[in-house]
Amino acid sequence: MKPAICEQFGIDFPLFAFSHCRDVVAAVTNAGGFGVLGGTAYTPETLDQELAWIDDHVGGKSYGVDLIVPAKFEGKGENLARGELAARIPEDYRGFIADLLAAHDIEPEASPRTGPSFLSGDTGKDLLEVAFSHPIKLIANALGVPPDYMIDAGKERGVPVAALVGAKEHAVKQVAAGVDLIVAQGTEAGGHCGEVTTLVLIPEVLEAIGDAVPVLAAGGIVTGRQMAGCVAMGAAGAWTGSVWLTTEEAETAPHTVRKFLAASSRDTIRSTGRTGKPARQLVSDWTDAWQPHEGGHQTLPLPLQSMLAEPVIRRVDVLAAQGHPGAQALATYFVGQGVGLMNKVKPAREVVREFIEDYLAATERLSNSLPD
Repeated sequence: MKPAICEQFGIDFPLFAFSHCRDVVAAVTNAGGFGVLGGTAYTPETLDQELAWIDDHVGGKSYGVDLIVPAKFEGKGENLARGELAARIPEDYRGFIADLLAAHDIEPEASPRTGPSFLSGDTGKDLLEVAFSHPIKLIANALGVPPDYMIDAGKERGVPVAALVGAKEHAVKQVAAGVDLIVAQGTEAGGHCGEVTTLVLIPEVLEAIGDAVPVLAAGGIVTGRQMAGCVAMGAAGAWTGSVWLTTEEAETAPHTVRKFLAASSRDTIRSTGRTGKPARQLVSDWTDAWQPHEGGHQTLPLPLQSMLAEPVIRRVDVLAAQGHPGAQALATYFVGQGVGLMNKVKPAREVVREFIEDYLAATERLSNSLPD
């Protein structure tokens, strides 16, 4: 008999895989899990193309989309054009980055680029409309309560709306707002995360909301035994992200993959240096430079920091892959503390298989821990 959440989403195993790479999403879905495409960085046109590709490669199996529509961000409600928002980036910040690059033997660009406001929410409705034009089975939002238009659209179309939380009080607010699924994400997670560990957060959230909606566990989960532990605490399944960054299908920059494989769980840090919000990523000279309490530079609010940082970091990734020592010292990427268990590049399908086998072995150990 399948667990209720597997029946709900039409999957064989309650493993949800967040990835910015369509190939990973399709591979996990085809292996019996549930792939979720991170769609925030796409334009409506490119998101449509990516989802059409997934449709063609999953044969009607279930997958979802994750969009970041923040509750708070610089310029919210002001209807600012990209140039107007970029004008709010102080010039001394560009000077600081130029000095940082120069200190790593990287020539600063004559005309520094400014990235798109991916996290500003200005294209949230357009992306949502594109997502719902495809047969998605879940829409997820991070960084606050989903906007009313997302929740309303999900209910109209019969598509569950999920929300990520890092504290029990956030889960209570999300349930009150009408979300259908909670992803309780501990501080071990890669990307935006709170301060409470997964081991503590899961029971806290479950106690706070009861059985109002299913709860997926997230944060540092890269093995089936970890997933089994969370299910033993009452979670309905696991939401994972970092573990897919070292799969064969992932589009992770080559040097970053090598850093992941060599990293320990202590080689990550919660830093505001990429987006302006605390997000766990690999420790590097870039993250060190944006640690204000340790003599580093203060960061800008969301989305100004990402508009400033992303073009630079993408350039650093290219140089790092070419063997540039300074760029390799600066290179970083969002990843959780589970990176210490990510020691080999393998196909996403194999990762799913290993999750299942490890999960079954863990449940057997748990069963055998009690006397007959």
